[in-house]
Amino acid sequence: MTTATNVAQGDAHVDVQAGVVHGDINFYRLPPDSSPQEQFAAALHYLDGRVRDEARTLIEKAVAGGYVTTKVQFFRLITLLSGRTLRQLAPEELDRLFAICASLPKLDDRDEWAAGLKAIIRLLAPVCDAETDLVVKEIDALDQRQRDEIYGHLEALLEGAMQDEMWQKSVALAQSQRTKDDRSSRIWKFFHPTPAQPRTLPVQPAAVPLRDWLRAVAGAALFTLAVVQMTLLVAVRGALDPFLGLLAGLVGLTAFCVGGADRYYRGTRLRAKEAQTRPPQQRRREAPPDGFARKVDRLFNRYFGQYVPEGTDRTYWLAQTAGIRRHLRDEVVEIYREQRIEAERIAWLVRYLVGDVRGQWERDTLTAYRQQLRTPARTWFLRVGGLTLLAAGSLWAVPAVVTSAPLSGTGWFLLAVASAVPAVRSMFRIVAEQRRVVDDQAERDDKATARWEAYHRWCHKLSDKPSDTEMAAWLESDRKVLVNQAMQQYRLRPSHVIAHAFIEAPAPSCKKARYPQGPWRYSRYRLLLFLLTDDGVRQANIDLDFETAASRTTQRLNYRFDAVAAVRIDGIATQQQTFELTLFNGKPISIRVSEPDNETLQHDENATKIAELSLDAAGLSHTLHVLEGVAAEGKEWVKHRRRRADERLANLAGALRGLLG
Repeated sequence: MTTATNVAQGDAHVDVQAGVVHGDINFYRLPPDSSPQEQFAAALHYLDGRVRDEARTLIEKAVAGGYVTTKVQFFRLITLLSGRTLRQLAPEELDRLFAICASLPKLDDRDEWAAGLKAIIRLLAPVCDAETDLVVKEIDALDQRQRDEIYGHLEALLEGAMQDEMWQKSVALAQSQRTKDDRSSRIWKFFHPTPAQPRTLPVQPAAVPLRDWLRAVAGAALFTLAVVQMTLLVAVRGALDPFLGLLAGLVGLTAFCVGGADRYYRGTRLRAKEAQTRPPQQRRREAPPDGFARKVDRLFNRYFGQYVPEGTDRTYWLAQTAGIRRHLRDEVVEIYREQRIEAERIAWLVRYLVGDVRGQWERDTLTAYRQQLRTPARTWFLRVGGLTLLAAGSLWAVPAVVTSAPLSGTGWFLLAVASAVPAVRSMFRIVAEQRRVVDDQAERDDKATARWEAYHRWCHKLSDKPSDTEMAAWLESDRKVLVNQAMQQYRLRPSHVIAHAFIEAPAPSCKKARYPQGPWRYSRYRLLLFLLTDDGVRQANIDLDFETAASRTTQRLNYRFDAVAAVRIDGIATQQQTFELTLFNGKPISIRVSEPDNETLQHDENATKIAELSLDAAGLSHTLHVLEGVAAEGKEWVKHRRRRADERLANLAGALRGLLG
């Protein structure tokens, strides 16, 4: 037999992306003063999530609280026996099995859960080959829930032909459940964080410098005074023509102000819009690598690189949209930075913004603002016509004013010009700022409406996110299929395998998510599968892409029981734990099975408890129990375990026959 030197050279370091906690779901939460019925209901959730030890603990609490029914007893046996043979039970677990069986009432077939209990009892009692078909038919006659629980949890309970038959039933069930409920198109949603609600930058209030107000008010007052004085001087002459000239000049000035203000605003807004799309002229200082702004940078770079318009060169697209990318990035960073929002929660918004830019590019409306802000003919007519009328009126009225009073008339005219020019300029800036606020508010309302629509579309897309029990069922199905494939590769039947065990670890750069008070689930796993046979250990190292259900065996190893020198777990569960298997003639086989994670804990969660639940779901305690026994005693452990268990099971068989009548 070959022996191992090193299992997974790439397993020395495992990183995972930031975790997601679906905080809006109270799936596993249990009130502090929970009743036995509530404890039992929570136990079923944990059992469906393959967190067997926690489920077993909660069921025992419910039983201790006086909640004992045939349904409770059915699941009490399921949690105790799940995934193990009778010979793998520890002495205290065998004692519990005796106690449960001794407490069972007479099993009545009219009670559906009693019928399920009777089927389990038949599996526990010694079955000859001739009775195999009868027992299988009895299980198949049960309701689907009970049948699936037995095939899903107790496939390893028997030996010989019965075990092979049960295993094939279990694998067939796993094959059907592996792609059940549209797994391929839904599973990614489990790892997607709850999207953050859309926000928009608030409109900046009108900001007019005090000097502009002073110039406008003072200039208007002085201009009015000068015009009144010129009117009085003209009145002295008693002629009508100068009055008409002054009136024409005032009308022309008004028209010029209206047209000029509109043109000034359009030019100012156009420059502001162009600044948003203009590529940055200087390189900005890089944001901190792990900071929020840097993560938003990466999101924009990723999606602008992915959402390239059809028929457009990627390099050209990125160069032409550099300014827009910078502007949108700065906006998103500004509106979300202070609220402690994880960058992945706004990835939907970044995708929407980038998709909107691409859509405008493809429709050739990305610079539509240029057409909208072009100076219209009406504005041109008001400016030119007003200026012409002002000049004509001035040429008509000013000579009369100067003739009436050369010194004062000239002074009042110069005062009118000197006060009007700065007043008009300040008035342009004031009007432009007020119009900017109105237009900004309209744009903000349009943005908010579009973003909320995109948000609701995305939330609807995520509405069928898988539950944790669906994730657990898919993962358990993957495990069974992988075990079956490994046994086929090694040409083993289930009855040849004393026990099988997994070491599960998150793969590098995987995503992870969980429900409150629930175990972590990962998008990609690194698995070490151990098959214990009479001849030694068969080991397979497997990379599992949980999102696609694709797997790849990276290494296969065979070694004798006495080749195992030591098995241990290093580290603290809440910080970092590493599984290490040492062979006498090889380097340690190590894989990191847990990572520190305190950032996602909610107010009622405990880091140690979450770590324990995650390791429980991964079956680590069962695997350690098996491998530590092998490391301590070698092949003798198997013999001693069988001998000790057989003595206890002989007594159990008699009691079970009594229950079955």
